Amino acid sequence: MNLASHKLATHVPVMQLSLGTDTRTDTLRCVQRRLIAQFGRIVRPADKRRDPVWTLVQGVIGARSKTAISNASTDRLLADFGSWEAVAGLPLETLKDYLANQTFPDLSASRLKDCLWEIINRCGAANLSHLTDMTTAEAMIWLESLPGVARKISAGVMSNSTLKRKALVIDTHHRRVVQRIGLVPPKADTTRSYDILMPVLPPDWSAADIDEHHLLVKKLGQTYCRPSSPDCASCPARGDCQTGQASGKQAS
Repeated sequence: MNLASHKLATHVPVMQLSLGTDTRTDTLRCVQRRLIAQFGRIVRPADKRRDPVWTLVQGVIGARSKTAISNASTDRLLADFGSWEAVAGLPLETLKDYLANQTFPDLSASRLKDCLWEIINRCGAANLSHLTDMTTAEAMIWLESLPGVARKISAGVMSNSTLKRKALVIDTHHRRVVQRIGLVPPKADTTRSYDILMPVLPPDWSAADIDEHHLLVKKLGQTYCRPSSPDCASCPARGDCQTGQASGKQAS
């Protein structure tokens, strides 16, 4: 049994719907309505959905970096070298120079090189077209067996790329918000948060709805629900948030 098969057999990402009614589903619906009322709709345009390899590269190099910076670095690599196979063949020092604007250029360069070579070795080229024939869970496990790829990136490839699958991307902002709301335990990591939330997402939400939910919650984490000094008093999600309600009681 190869690594991907072993991981698939032992830890498949939770994708099934929950049985019966779960109060967290109602909370998610309420939060979504409140955030749309506050921020408006945030829908990813079709022309912003890139192919799965581009999306994977952007995720691998994007640790703690602003999305716009990682997008620009990904576009520059492909434009200057013409293919991901050529990028994989770059000397590590050259790749580090190209990723100098990333928060962790050395780590980003080594992870990207290792990841691309692993795809090439398995698939014969830097191509992820085979993912279209897999279920979302199977594809995520395959991706997570690559160097430097964990749940946030695998979900991002599924959700944000042209694959447009149902997978909830959970970045640091999103995870902080759902922890404070009380939807996941305070110390739940990204993988555990994903496994808890996917089964209780409203069953009628489409892949686009789930993507918009992430973008809205991320915006909430960047504005009101900041890492330090959160503005609970003004937060649009306060009515559904355990932390916000507790802060209101303390203030009174």
